[in-house]
Amino acid sequence: QVQLVESGGGLVQAGGSLRLSCAASGSFDSIKSMGWYRQAPGKQRELVASFTTGGNPNYADSVKGRFTISRDNAKNTVYLQMNSLKPEDTAVYYCNADVIRRIVIMNYWGQGTQVTVSS
Repeated sequence: QVQLVESGGGLVQAGGSLRLSCAASGSFDSIKSMGWYRQAPGKQRELVASFTTGGNPNYADSVKGRFTISRDNAKNTVYLQMNSLKPEDTAVYYCNADVIRRIVIMNYWGQGTQVTVSS
């Protein structure tokens, strides 16, 4: 099994910053891709940022210039630095990963971490 454990969510005022972390653990050979999604109340889950297969970062238009995704391959961890937060960034943020085990690619989700931005 593979576990994705997120941390770093919380309550922050508009204009503030938060840093999310997601660490992957368990039985796998390698990680193909990792990224962050979010889901606000009454809305569909949407992509926030991820690393493409080629290793380049990919961002939703709504967060470009404010959020930065990074990773530590040695720690199987991906981070999301969120700056200039807005109330509309309020959502549950989920980590997502494609991991490879014996040539099989499996997709996993973290449990989610709440981010609340007050105006």
